[in-house]
Amino acid sequence: MKSVNELPADNRSHEEWVPIMELATREVFEMMLGCQLAAPEIAVDGTFDATSMVGLAGKMCGVLSFSCEGKSATLMASKMLGVEAAEGSREALDALGEICNMVAGNFKNKVAGLGEGCMLSVPTVITGKNFSLHSMADSAALEVRLLFEGMPIVISLAIHS
Repeated sequence: MKSVNELPADNRSHEEWVPIMELATREVFEMMLGCQLAAPEIAVDGTFDATSMVGLAGKMCGVLSFSCEGKSATLMASKMLGVEAAEGSREALDALGEICNMVAGNFKNKVAGLGEGCMLSVPTVITGKNFSLHSMADSAALEVRLLFEGMPIVISLAIHS
């Protein structure tokens, strides 16, 4: 994975982590799915029915979430496994969890002091549109919105100090 200017993990203003989150996400999609993510030209508000979450604990506590449409998760699985999209539907939720896990791991390794000092939980995947996520975050979540094969994805990081 590419290196970036490292930012200390104890920095209270985390807005500068947004480009690192985006880079971490782009690298995972390039390496694991062989595709480029695009920046949306207009505001992206998708109706997501698949969300994966990975908890972070240690030098930083919080949750990184990855949301997309179910058909996006199916396409991700097919690209990861090298199978037709219909065949990837059985593994779509596992793929979504693994992608979220890889993005979280890549992100934490890009921030000075987090790599070894921050542990990740096992991914949790939620399907459906009617749920609420309540976090103990101290501030607004950091968010990255991108397009995967023309479909919106949202990566969010809620931090609790």
